[in-house]
Amino acid sequence: MGAYKYMRETYQAELKERGDLVKGKIFKWRREPVVNKVSRPSNLVRARTLGYKAKEGYVVVRVRVGKGRRRRPNPHKGRNPAHAYLYVQPDVGLRSQAEQKANRKYTNMEVLNSYLVGEDGNYKFFEIILVDTLCTGLNLNKRRAYRGLTSAGKKRRGYRVKGTDAPRRRSKKKEAKAHHVSRRYKKI
Repeated sequence: MGAYKYMRETYQAELKERGDLVKGKIFKWRREPVVNKVSRPSNLVRARTLGYKAKEGYVVVRVRVGKGRRRRPNPHKGRNPAHAYLYVQPDVGLRSQAEQKANRKYTNMEVLNSYLVGEDGNYKFFEIILVDTLCTGLNLNKRRAYRGLTSAGKKRRGYRVKGTDAPRRRSKKKEAKAHHVSRRYKKI
Protein backbone atom coordinates (compact mmCIF):
# COMPACT_ATOMS: atom_id res chain seq x y z
CA MET A 1 0.00 0.00 0.00
CA GLY A 2 1.36 3.40 -1.01
CA ALA A 3 1.40 6.51 1.13
CA TYR A 4 -1.43 8.11 -0.88
CA LYS A 5 -3.81 5.32 0.07
CA TYR A 6 -3.20 5.98 3.79
CA MET A 7 -3.57 9.71 3.24
CA ARG A 8 -6.90 9.18 1.45
CA GLU A 9 -8.22 6.94 4.23
CA THR A 10 -7.29 9.37 7.01
CA TYR A 11 -8.80 12.33 5.15
CA GLN A 12 -12.08 10.48 4.57
CA ALA A 13 -12.17 9.36 8.22
CA GLU A 14 -11.70 12.98 9.38
CA LEU A 15 -14.58 14.16 7.18
CA LYS A 16 -16.89 11.40 8.44
CA GLU A 17 -16.13 12.11 12.09
CA ARG A 18 -16.74 15.85 11.68
CA GLY A 19 -14.29 16.41 14.52
CA ASP A 20 -12.95 19.66 15.90
CA LEU A 21 -10.26 19.87 13.21
CA VAL A 22 -12.77 19.84 10.33
CA LYS A 23 -15.18 22.14 12.15
CA GLY A 24 -12.38 24.61 12.83
CA LYS A 25 -11.36 24.61 9.15
CA ILE A 26 -14.91 25.24 7.96
CA PHE A 27 -15.39 27.94 10.60
CA LYS A 28 -12.27 29.70 9.23
CA TRP A 29 -13.26 29.18 5.58
CA ARG A 30 -16.65 30.82 6.19
CA ARG A 31 -14.95 34.11 7.11
CA GLU A 32 -12.66 34.10 4.07
CA PRO A 33 -13.62 35.66 0.72
CA VAL A 34 -15.90 33.66 -1.59
CA VAL A 35 -13.04 32.90 -4.00
CA ASN A 36 -9.80 32.44 -2.08
CA LYS A 37 -6.42 31.41 -3.50
CA VAL A 38 -4.82 28.60 -1.46
CA SER A 39 -1.10 27.90 -1.12
CA ARG A 40 -1.59 24.14 -1.41
CA PRO A 41 -4.57 21.79 -1.75
CA SER A 42 -6.22 20.55 1.45
CA ASN A 43 -6.78 17.09 -0.09
CA LEU A 44 -3.51 16.44 -1.89
CA VAL A 45 -4.41 12.93 -3.03
CA ARG A 46 -7.61 14.04 -4.72
CA ALA A 47 -5.92 17.04 -6.32
CA ARG A 48 -3.13 14.87 -7.74
CA THR A 49 -5.58 12.36 -9.22
CA LEU A 50 -7.39 15.23 -10.95
CA GLY A 51 -4.21 16.58 -12.56
CA TYR A 52 -2.70 19.02 -10.05
CA LYS A 53 1.08 19.41 -10.07
CA ALA A 54 3.11 21.46 -7.59
CA LYS A 55 4.80 23.62 -10.20
CA GLU A 56 4.48 26.95 -11.92
CA GLY A 57 1.23 27.50 -13.79
CA TYR A 58 -1.02 25.49 -11.44
CA VAL A 59 -3.18 27.32 -8.90
CA VAL A 60 -5.67 25.97 -6.36
CA VAL A 61 -8.62 28.15 -5.37
CA ARG A 62 -11.19 27.45 -2.65
CA VAL A 63 -14.70 28.60 -3.52
CA ARG A 64 -17.71 28.94 -1.24
CA VAL A 65 -21.13 28.26 -2.80
CA GLY A 66 -24.42 28.77 -1.00
CA LYS A 67 -26.72 25.77 -0.90
CA GLY A 68 -30.40 25.43 -0.26
CA ARG A 69 -33.50 26.52 -2.11
CA ARG A 70 -32.99 28.65 -5.19
CA ARG A 71 -35.46 31.45 -4.60
CA ARG A 72 -35.92 33.63 -7.63
CA PRO A 73 -36.36 37.40 -7.24
CA ASN A 74 -39.76 39.08 -7.46
CA PRO A 75 -40.70 40.75 -10.75
CA HIS A 76 -39.45 44.34 -10.79
CA LYS A 77 -42.32 46.13 -12.51
CA GLY A 78 -45.64 45.07 -11.07
CA ARG A 79 -47.44 41.79 -11.25
CA ASN A 80 -46.32 39.31 -13.88
CA PRO A 81 -48.21 36.00 -13.68
CA ALA A 82 -45.65 34.24 -15.90
CA HIS A 83 -42.98 34.93 -13.27
CA ALA A 84 -45.15 34.24 -10.22
CA TYR A 85 -43.40 30.97 -9.26
CA LEU A 86 -40.87 31.18 -6.44
CA TYR A 87 -38.37 28.36 -6.75
CA VAL A 88 -36.43 27.46 -9.87
CA GLN A 89 -34.16 24.49 -10.39
CA PRO A 90 -30.98 25.98 -11.87
CA ASP A 91 -29.46 24.55 -15.01
CA VAL A 92 -26.04 24.28 -13.39
CA GLY A 93 -24.98 22.28 -10.31
CA LEU A 94 -23.17 23.72 -7.31
CA ARG A 95 -19.79 22.35 -8.42
CA SER A 96 -20.18 23.94 -11.85
CA GLN A 97 -21.19 27.21 -10.18
CA ALA A 98 -18.01 27.09 -8.10
CA GLU A 99 -15.90 26.47 -11.21
CA GLN A 100 -17.51 29.43 -12.98
CA LYS A 101 -16.96 31.71 -9.97
CA ALA A 102 -13.27 30.79 -9.90
CA ASN A 103 -12.91 31.32 -13.65
CA ARG A 104 -14.65 34.69 -13.40
CA LYS A 105 -12.00 35.90 -10.96
CA TYR A 106 -8.98 34.31 -12.69
CA THR A 107 -9.79 35.07 -16.32
CA ASN A 108 -6.34 34.29 -17.69
CA MET A 109 -6.55 30.68 -16.46
CA GLU A 110 -8.65 27.63 -17.38
CA VAL A 111 -10.43 25.25 -15.00
CA LEU A 112 -8.81 21.83 -15.01
CA ASN A 113 -11.02 20.11 -12.42
CA SER A 114 -12.58 20.49 -8.98
CA TYR A 115 -13.54 18.52 -5.88
CA LEU A 116 -15.55 18.96 -2.69
CA VAL A 117 -13.57 19.72 0.48
CA GLY A 118 -16.31 20.31 3.02
CA GLU A 119 -19.77 21.62 3.77
CA ASP A 120 -21.89 23.00 6.57
CA GLY A 121 -25.54 23.94 6.84
CA ASN A 122 -25.32 26.95 4.53
CA TYR A 123 -22.36 26.42 2.20
CA LYS A 124 -20.41 23.89 0.21
CA PHE A 125 -16.68 24.42 -0.25
CA PHE A 126 -14.92 23.30 -3.42
CA GLU A 127 -11.29 23.46 -4.43
CA ILE A 128 -10.81 24.33 -8.09
CA ILE A 129 -7.60 23.50 -9.94
CA LEU A 130 -6.76 26.28 -12.40
CA VAL A 131 -4.09 26.07 -15.08
CA ASP A 132 -2.26 28.79 -16.97
CA THR A 133 -2.17 27.29 -20.47
CA LEU A 134 0.57 29.61 -21.69
CA CYS A 135 2.89 28.67 -18.84
CA THR A 136 2.22 24.91 -18.73
CA GLY A 137 1.68 24.25 -22.43
CA LEU A 138 -1.53 22.29 -21.80
CA ASN A 139 -3.97 22.42 -24.70
CA LEU A 140 -7.34 23.10 -23.01
CA ASN A 141 -10.53 24.48 -24.52
CA LYS A 142 -11.19 28.17 -23.95
CA ARG A 143 -13.67 29.03 -21.18
CA ARG A 144 -14.47 25.37 -20.66
CA ALA A 145 -16.19 25.93 -17.29
CA TYR A 146 -18.95 27.92 -18.98
CA ARG A 147 -19.40 25.49 -21.88
CA GLY A 148 -19.88 22.35 -19.79
CA LEU A 149 -16.55 20.81 -20.81
CA THR A 150 -15.20 20.14 -17.29
CA SER A 151 -15.97 16.93 -15.41
CA ALA A 152 -18.88 18.55 -13.53
CA GLY A 153 -20.28 19.99 -16.76
CA LYS A 154 -20.11 16.66 -18.59
CA LYS A 155 -21.92 14.99 -15.70
CA ARG A 156 -24.71 17.57 -15.91
CA ARG A 157 -25.00 17.11 -19.67
CA GLY A 158 -25.42 13.35 -19.32
CA TYR A 159 -22.12 12.17 -20.75
CA ARG A 160 -21.62 9.59 -18.00
CA VAL A 161 -24.77 7.68 -18.94
CA LYS A 162 -24.20 4.38 -20.69
CA GLY A 163 -26.45 1.91 -22.48
CA THR A 164 -30.01 2.58 -23.56
CA ASP A 165 -30.17 5.98 -21.81
CA ALA A 166 -27.17 7.38 -23.71
CA PRO A 167 -29.10 9.54 -26.24
CA ARG A 168 -30.47 11.62 -23.34
CA ARG A 169 -27.68 14.12 -23.85
CA ARG A 170 -29.03 15.26 -27.23
CA SER A 171 -32.33 16.91 -27.98
CA LYS A 172 -34.89 14.89 -29.94
CA LYS A 173 -34.65 17.32 -32.86
CA LYS A 174 -30.89 16.84 -33.19
CA GLU A 175 -31.25 13.08 -32.74
CA ALA A 176 -33.84 12.90 -35.53
CA LYS A 177 -31.70 15.06 -37.81
CA ALA A 178 -28.64 12.87 -37.23
CA HIS A 179 -30.72 9.75 -37.91
CA HIS A 180 -32.13 11.27 -41.11
CA VAL A 181 -28.65 12.25 -42.37
CA SER A 182 -27.19 8.82 -41.63
CA ARG A 183 -30.07 7.11 -43.52
CA ARG A 184 -29.47 9.38 -46.52
CA TYR A 185 -25.80 8.43 -46.70
CA LYS A 186 -26.56 4.72 -46.41
CA LYS A 187 -28.70 4.78 -49.56
CA ILE A 188 -25.88 6.23 -51.66
